[in-house]
Amino acid sequence: MVRNEGERLRRVIVSLPRIEYFRVGDPEAHNIEQVADRAKAIEQHRRLCGLMRQRGARVINLGELAGHPNSVFARDSSLVTPEGYIKLRMGLKTRRGEEHWVAAALDALGVPCAGEIRPPGTVEGGDVILAGEVAFVGQSERTNASGVKQVSRLLESMGYEVRVIILAPPYLHIGGAMSLIGPKAVLCCRGIFPRSFFSGFETLSISSGRLASCNVICLGNNEVIVEKKNTVVAKALREVGYKVHTLDLSEFVKGRGGPTCLILPVDRG
Repeated sequence: MVRNEGERLRRVIVSLPRIEYFRVGDPEAHNIEQVADRAKAIEQHRRLCGLMRQRGARVINLGELAGHPNSVFARDSSLVTPEGYIKLRMGLKTRRGEEHWVAAALDALGVPCAGEIRPPGTVEGGDVILAGEVAFVGQSERTNASGVKQVSRLLESMGYEVRVIILAPPYLHIGGAMSLIGPKAVLCCRGIFPRSFFSGFETLSISSGRLASCNVICLGNNEVIVEKKNTVVAKALREVGYKVHTLDLSEFVKGRGGPTCLILPVDRG
């Protein structure tokens, strides 16, 4: 289970692209900027999975969901908490159905269901970051006010203090503007969050115009995965003592996804 995304990554769900991610008839409807190169995307994803395995994580591949090119972005359809998973409801209409698919996979793994987001609420996983006693939640184009209210109620019942921020474009999710890089350490984009939002946490603030500039995977033990072109963040993290693994994930940036978008953490600690 997951209480804090700054802890060591132990088990994770991914969706290796093979067909669906490259079969995009209407990129705008799927919020995909450019159709990816198939061979490059598959190789990039395999390297990501290989690195996570090398660092001790068990990687579970669900494959893809037919008719859903965005199913490669495994993060968004469920949220695994200390008490089980919350079945989310996708804000992008073309992604509806992915939540049932991932829920079935989590059921098969023996992860209990701790709740569900119901209409008219929408919540995508990229808008919730669990940080021990605090849960950071973004209200965005994909996560609406009803969804925020529902997920906040569920998380508060688990003992979380929920901190909510309203995000404006170009940020798709809160996960593009911040990531946990340790149990009490946050990487964040400067000028987005009020100072009090991260009370009780150490912060590393970055000034950058890239959409997913603060989207990094925390492996635990001061190790992180950063997209190769995100050089400002990689340099800043190295300067404060992190071991930074850079990977070329350019074919997923085309789908408006960063590193964390590609993984659904199931166990950390």
